Amino acid sequence: MRFSTLSRSFHRSLITVLTIGLAVTLLLVTPAQANSLPDAVAAPSIAAVNPAQIPDTAGQGSFVAKAVNLVGPAVVRIDTERTVTRRSSPDPLMEDPFFRRFFGEEGFPQSPREEHLRGQGSGFIIDRSGVILTNSHVVNGADKVTVTLKDGRIFEGKVRGADEVTDLAVVKIDGSDLPVASLGNSDQIQVGDWAIAVGNPLGLDNTVTLGIVSTLKRSSAQVGIPDKRLDFIQTDAAINPGNSGGPLVNDQGQVIGINTAIRADAMGIGFAIPINKAKTIKDQLAKGERIVHPYLGVQMTVLTPELARQNNSDPNSAFMVPEVNGVIVVRVLPNTPAAKAGLRRGDVITQVDAQSITTAEQLQTIVENSRLGQTLQVKVQRGDVTKQLPVRTAELEDAA
Repeated sequence: MRFSTLSRSFHRSLITVLTIGLAVTLLLVTPAQANSLPDAVAAPSIAAVNPAQIPDTAGQGSFVAKAVNLVGPAVVRIDTERTVTRRSSPDPLMEDPFFRRFFGEEGFPQSPREEHLRGQGSGFIIDRSGVILTNSHVVNGADKVTVTLKDGRIFEGKVRGADEVTDLAVVKIDGSDLPVASLGNSDQIQVGDWAIAVGNPLGLDNTVTLGIVSTLKRSSAQVGIPDKRLDFIQTDAAINPGNSGGPLVNDQGQVIGINTAIRADAMGIGFAIPINKAKTIKDQLAKGERIVHPYLGVQMTVLTPELARQNNSDPNSAFMVPEVNGVIVVRVLPNTPAAKAGLRRGDVITQVDAQSITTAEQLQTIVENSRLGQTLQVKVQRGDVTKQLPVRTAELEDAA
């Protein structure tokens, strides 16, 4: 059959495409600082916080105040500067054909000009010697990093390591006996738990906002940033530009997440990277080590029997789809492990290493947790034929 376009009904399912390819979930080419993103899938919501329901201990302050007093001294402001070189604007004289005859299409020689860009974010100290966790996009490309503590002390910061795929970075300042934030366990939090965001949004230092955990494991693809490999904590605590890199804290004053201001259009919705994710790579980043991310090299979307039947019943369908649960390969990127293994567009992945696959997140997790160069046994349904294809993972960096 011809592979031209998917049926209208099946195409609608691609709105929520979860991809594993060069610009997507399992193969990212250029991870971007996502400051403004397209609308994501609506999240299940929980009613806004009712101040009357917030517990308080008379004369001793609320649990919020106690939590903030514990973590607040360790929260820092991060100011960055970077210099970019741009060409000067084209000379309007070059629009005159007379001058073009002499200088050609390249125009007059143009002197490069430098621009100094400034940014601001947050972070928090996790070691008394001055090790700070923040977002990668806060310090990405910075020529100068300045760290300001709550007590007013200012330090020069050095970016020890950054990983754009997980949007995490470690900054080091020279200090001793500095205040430290207590790290909690993000695997233990539940929807409805209190969530306190601390940081410096919009340049307003030492700002605290209160909300709850709205949902867990909100995938980066759903949020609208498929070039990341993250399952976010979603919260209704206000998170704005400048909050990025600051802590999301539970009612005990423990850090459960790293705030990430990634949705300029978000109203009442914020996202945080689970602290347990940061725990797994923070030591490597502090040593300046590069974080390895295996990949396969396909783009895909979830397939269910219902979606397959909708596609197959449409006379304009480009091809028939097996009526099974799995993920259907939308595209195979050239010169990738998937391409070398013989995966094709239209294949439906149903198992990897004997584990059933029904969502792209499952496959993402398996590949992310695999070893570099490990061979994964991928079971696919290709029309009426079932195939077992060995796919050897490669390093994502090699594909960039």
